[in-house]
Amino acid sequence: MGVWLCQNHSIANELFSRAEEVLGYDLKALCADGPAEKLNETVHSQPALFVVGVAAARVYEQTQPEIAARIAATAGLSLGEYTSVCFAGGLSFEDGLRLVQKRGDAMQACADAVESGMSSVLGLDLEKLTEVCELSREGDEILQPANLLCPGNIAVSGHLSALGRIEPHAAAAGAMKVVPLSVAGAFHTPLMQDAVAALTTALSEVTINATRIPVYSNVDAKPHQEPDEIRDLLAKQVVNPVLWEASIRQMIDDGFDGFLEAGTGRVLRGTIKRIARKTPTDGFGDE
Repeated sequence: MGVWLCQNHSIANELFSRAEEVLGYDLKALCADGPAEKLNETVHSQPALFVVGVAAARVYEQTQPEIAARIAATAGLSLGEYTSVCFAGGLSFEDGLRLVQKRGDAMQACADAVESGMSSVLGLDLEKLTEVCELSREGDEILQPANLLCPGNIAVSGHLSALGRIEPHAAAAGAMKVVPLSVAGAFHTPLMQDAVAALTTALSEVTINATRIPVYSNVDAKPHQEPDEIRDLLAKQVVNPVLWEASIRQMIDDGFDGFLEAGTGRVLRGTIKRIARKTPTDGFGDE
């Protein structure tokens, strides 16, 4: 992650150097050389995704200034919402990174407290998948849709014991596949509730500015620019489902006619193509 950006653009190296000062470890080396197991730990993956996303966006601003100047709103999936707030001027890079680090620590602590995880379920709509979750749960277990990405691709999140029962129920409902995700725990569910207090405290200690462009929130799929609203929604985000499909549809309804993905990979572009096939998409960052 981030290797191509650092090899070709000085701003990316600068951001990684600033990140090392904030984090106290060499994130650039971890992104480049691994080990993958360590990078995949949420305490490391969240800062890594944030720095690479911000670096890709800043490089794009430098290399394509006329197009970048036309960007009129932003959205980010889960951790990516912090990158969006930073890009939109709501957070400084350092404050955003400190928040992301604390978010990762708090969510890791919640994950360590209970055996939990996430899986992607392909081929079911939300109504059928909600029924599948109900069939898979026992007792007071939690299992619920967590990342509503695009038609036919929704991630569920909850106790590992419940996740272990979901595949036959999903298959019976017509799902094409259930894919376990390499994440630390049940993100975007009540199992992350203890992280809310820590994150609320951290958010109260940093300056959040009114953003220069709207940021569409994962929590309500609506645009926001006011600091208090952004602060509240970022705290709620860790226990609420990610309304990604709804956010993209709302942006299209609001008149946005193209999307640019900044960061590693093509996942978000793929979801947009499933939501609105004819909407132009592009990307910049590591492939």
